[in-house]
Amino acid sequence: MAVRACGLIIYRRLQPAPSSKVTDSIEYLLLQTSYGTHHWTPPKGHVDPGEDDLQTAFRETQEEAGLQASQLTLIEGYRKELHYPVRGKPKTVVYWLAEMKDCNTEIKLSEEHQAFQWLKLEDACKFAEYEDMQATLKEVHQFLCSRE
Repeated sequence: MAVRACGLIIYRRLQPAPSSKVTDSIEYLLLQTSYGTHHWTPPKGHVDPGEDDLQTAFRETQEEAGLQASQLTLIEGYRKELHYPVRGKPKTVVYWLAEMKDCNTEIKLSEEHQAFQWLKLEDACKFAEYEDMQATLKEVHQFLCSRE
């Protein structure tokens, strides 16, 4: 059976400069793991027994980034499933999209992560080494741009 994990791709909007496009003010939250290759990823984790996927995404976000569900706005119409092998076993990760209500809210990392960054799309794609994560971030950005 595939390992199942769920998380949130979290973004915030900064005050755009008068000359810039609204989408240029979007930054994505990535966390750097404190284990393994120290890769960068949105907050996510394994589904606990009795939890639904979205509950898992919010719980993991609270545990890993210190963000309560009440500090986020879930964006309707976006859900992404990624499938890839981890140590020879299939893994499914489901992501939803959420916006920070207050872009100055403090991030409080758990021991699972050693750093966090708010990154514009181009830098977020550089930090997220995996191609499927890069593609997902670009897809999210297009989704947000199409809603402007």
